[in-house]
Amino acid sequence: MIDAAQVSHLAHLARLELTPQERETMRHDLNTILGHFEQLSAVDTTGVEEMQRPVALVNVLRDDVPGEVFGAGVVAALAPEMEGGFVRVPRTVETD
Repeated sequence: MIDAAQVSHLAHLARLELTPQERETMRHDLNTILGHFEQLSAVDTTGVEEMQRPVALVNVLRDDVPGEVFGAGVVAALAPEMEGGFVRVPRTVETD
């Protein structure tokens, strides 16, 4: 179980300033949570299939069909800035 020193260490890592009463409450709460995990680990799960979610998720996919394409004049009219026939955008990757 978690002791006062471990709570102090966790509070330091989380940049929390806890009063002595808050530290004791935190210690109690964390030990209660860990107790629940101990109860769960005692359950026999032999033959139970693992799952990530309680419901099955299915991706709804469609064919990748090309659609209408904007002409160069439309793109140039919509672009905030053009350079050499290309849309100029702000730099997103720094180079050395």
